[in-house]
Amino acid sequence: MSATLAQFRKTLGEPDLRPVYLLAGSEHLLVLEAADALRARARALDYLEREVYDADARFDWDELARAGSALSLFASRKLIDLRLPTGKPGKDGAAAIAAYCQAPPPDTVLLITCQEWSKQHEGAWVAAIERAGVFVPVWPLKREELPGWIGARFAARGLKATPDAIDLLAERVEGNLLAAAQEVDKLALLAPDGRIDAGLLEAAVADDARYDAFRLTDAALGGDAARALRIVHGLREEGEDAIPLLGWILNQLRLLQRLSAAGDNLAAAFRSERVWDSRQPLYRRALKSARAAHWEACLAQAARIDAIAKGRRDGEVWRELERLIAAIASPRSGAPLIAA
Repeated sequence: MSATLAQFRKTLGEPDLRPVYLLAGSEHLLVLEAADALRARARALDYLEREVYDADARFDWDELARAGSALSLFASRKLIDLRLPTGKPGKDGAAAIAAYCQAPPPDTVLLITCQEWSKQHEGAWVAAIERAGVFVPVWPLKREELPGWIGARFAARGLKATPDAIDLLAERVEGNLLAAAQEVDKLALLAPDGRIDAGLLEAAVADDARYDAFRLTDAALGGDAARALRIVHGLREEGEDAIPLLGWILNQLRLLQRLSAAGDNLAAAFRSERVWDSRQPLYRRALKSARAAHWEACLAQAARIDAIAKGRRDGEVWRELERLIAAIASPRSGAPLIAA
């Protein structure tokens, strides 16, 4: 069967588990929490042995058949935990999964998790899983679904959040479910009476004095070079690692590159990229200030910084990062990005 996340969680209340589960989607938090729920239910039902396999390009798919046929050494029931990050098992993998599903071994549950998924990933192997067990495609939340998800998460923590607090948090995290989950957990510690309103949420945000990558890119995209450079200085003084910071900057530069290619269809591009209304003015300002070639040069500079940070090129990481941030914030006034 094919099931939604809500339907999947209902199946976990059944007397026993299905032989096979496929949890697949790019919303990693939702997939991870669904898999954790299944593992917890399996332990409660005495599936006490667990074998974990990472199905990368070199994976021997015969391992799956061997895992299914091998007798459990420590328990009478076993969970096979197969990680398939790309969602693409290849010809051999698809055949191995389909063969497994034709005759699933008794007292064994196969859990397959995928971190990438689209309609193009589906094939005969997925149909075999649907016949033998449960397929749960985990699609990204739509913008209008996020407040409901946040409200439910507050409720699951025993918190009562006002609608304006929920809307404010949804606006802040801009679709990032992991960030939303972390904020809910933090607010649970700050609200001993279990009540969350917009004032408490704003205070919690204001009390977070540590500069972060989101604020940095917001300042740069907004053209506030002085503030952006102060944030870079603050991050450096706090001992932040430049590589994770650079990862978010690269994400934003690639988005700008894609948006710049949209031409007059920017509104459609915003919808396609799931850019929130509140952030669209930032990107419009940045796109108006420079052409596509500038963002390509910024991406090249980011690649240079990454190479320096990893010891593959000479240079000073933070100095080069300052140059990149200045170029994002003030494209027309910046010096050439790539040093000779």
